[in-house]
Amino acid sequence: MDFPRSLPFLRVRLVPLIRQRLWLQVLIAMVAGVAFGILIGPTTGLVPEDTANVIGAWVALPGKLFLLGIQFVVVPLVVASVIRGIAAGDDADNLGKLGVRTTLFFLVSTVIAGTIGLAVAALIRPGMLIDREAISAALASGAGEVAAPAGPPRMEEIPELITGLFPTDPLTTFTSGNMLQIVIAAMIIGVAVVMTASDQRRPLLELLASVQAACMVIVGFVLRFAPLAVFGLLAQISARIGISALIGTGMYVLTVIVGLVLLFGAYLVTMRVLSGMPARTFLSATRDVLLLAFSTSSSAAVMPATLTATEQKLGVPETVARFVIPLGTTINMAGTALYQAVAALFLGQVFGVDIGLAGMALIVVMATGAAIGSPGTPGVGIVILASILASVGIPAAGIAILLGVDRLLDMCRTVVNVTGDMVASVVMAKFTEVHPAKPADAVQSES
Repeated sequence: MDFPRSLPFLRVRLVPLIRQRLWLQVLIAMVAGVAFGILIGPTTGLVPEDTANVIGAWVALPGKLFLLGIQFVVVPLVVASVIRGIAAGDDADNLGKLGVRTTLFFLVSTVIAGTIGLAVAALIRPGMLIDREAISAALASGAGEVAAPAGPPRMEEIPELITGLFPTDPLTTFTSGNMLQIVIAAMIIGVAVVMTASDQRRPLLELLASVQAACMVIVGFVLRFAPLAVFGLLAQISARIGISALIGTGMYVLTVIVGLVLLFGAYLVTMRVLSGMPARTFLSATRDVLLLAFSTSSSAAVMPATLTATEQKLGVPETVARFVIPLGTTINMAGTALYQAVAALFLGQVFGVDIGLAGMALIVVMATGAAIGSPGTPGVGIVILASILASVGIPAAGIAILLGVDRLLDMCRTVVNVTGDMVASVVMAKFTEVHPAKPADAVQSES
């Protein structure tokens, strides 16, 4: 082969291919980021730890700016999308059915996820393969201590917790960052707009449409820097963790990933059975979003991209997508529930705690409730896990064992959570008398 002539040929063919496909750019950035992080991390020892931390911090700067840019538009986009999604339905009866069906879908899928997690952990038994002496030494060193969690709420506290979910002032709520309250407030306003005369609600809907359009312009601009952001974020994580930290809890990581793969497959089968959409079409349309979800570990951060893919590539009507996706980003954490179930059973096996069937049922219930109420931000699952452990008599200090690999698993479970949001949108579009259009031909040509 004539290499001087072949290299320009490859450049002409490969560069346009990479430029036209964001998912390919992100995939290359992921591999390069992990490789660079391992190179400067503790595994190779080529770079002193202090220097590696400095390099990692600077390399991760574009990624942190990327997340800030996305978070900048999340609240106005959620508010505009939910209100317009509800008002566009123009049918309060149909809206009520959509809300009930969507909530039931997320609730059932979260319970199933927790059950899958317990089944996989009970079958593989990863905690039995851990060196307990090493664990005792790690806990004695105090590395990664977690504050003692509060116990489960008492019965008399539950009404107060429920009332605390509802917003008291829309302006304060929209600036608070509490996504659950923001979605509830937007839903209340959206229902009120539906019941308003058409000539009076038209100006508000046009204003919200302009806000939504402006937000999507910002999102499109920010997504251009996604590959650079992914490279920096993964390089910093890999440099901090190294390969050795992954090997020590490798079977635990494998158990969680096996459970997440099973849940991911269950979502695709459910979508195929209930809506008729092939898994191949779905994966071709959503690969950009799923790779971004993996690299950012935040379903809230990728929500604008999720909305775009759901509407434009999966063909879900705006009425459904702009209601289901923001709601799912807030309450659908099935992947997190599965991870917490595996982690609880894993630590129970490590510490020799016999959880029993009643304890397993309690874990599923608590994981479901905690997952539904947790925000879609990185690292929140490890905090919720402490409360679940305390409820079944497992030392919360055992979380220190999991901290080294939590970010990797956070990335994996975020992919499953975002998949659940999009699958729910496709299914709900089928069962709310609003049938989704066929996905764009461009999507099928890329598959």
